[in-house]
Amino acid sequence: MKLVYGGSGCGKSAYAEDCIMKFQASARYYIATMKVFGEEERQKIARHQKLREGKGFSVLEYSENVGRAAAEICGKNAAVLLECMSNLVANEMFQSETPKAPDKVASKVAEDVLLLDKAAQSLVVVSNSVFQDGNIYDESTMQYIKALGKVNCLLAEHAEEVVEVVAGIPVKIK
Repeated sequence: MKLVYGGSGCGKSAYAEDCIMKFQASARYYIATMKVFGEEERQKIARHQKLREGKGFSVLEYSENVGRAAAEICGKNAAVLLECMSNLVANEMFQSETPKAPDKVASKVAEDVLLLDKAAQSLVVVSNSVFQDGNIYDESTMQYIKALGKVNCLLAEHAEEVVEVVAGIPVKIK
């Protein structure tokens, strides 16, 4: 597993796709986690689809419970790109009126991703760095930031490689 993270618009998606393309795999999967709520999401999805154009990705949409995708890719010599943790964590955390506890969300998401890692030949996970602005937000946003931070830490522990993308430049952390 390779964890790729960075700020919004830093080039992490393009870098992650380049990584996946280097793997010799008989199948390439893109696991999309974004739920579409409006025009901003549609534009982001269109941009990412353009990036992937002609690269032979099969798209699997899992806005929650990404571990279920393991059954679809297992045994297929698969290279998998999972994008992205910030959407997945938000979807898992806020799927009901009462947000789930950050530690529970983080554990569940990390377990699901580890199932994917076992099923895939290669897995690249894209995440966001949303912790560095120093701002204090409302309680639910702070709980979300805590959950995403914990997911990133749990995945980094298990990842063979961790890369932060800064202004389009990949910086190897692990």
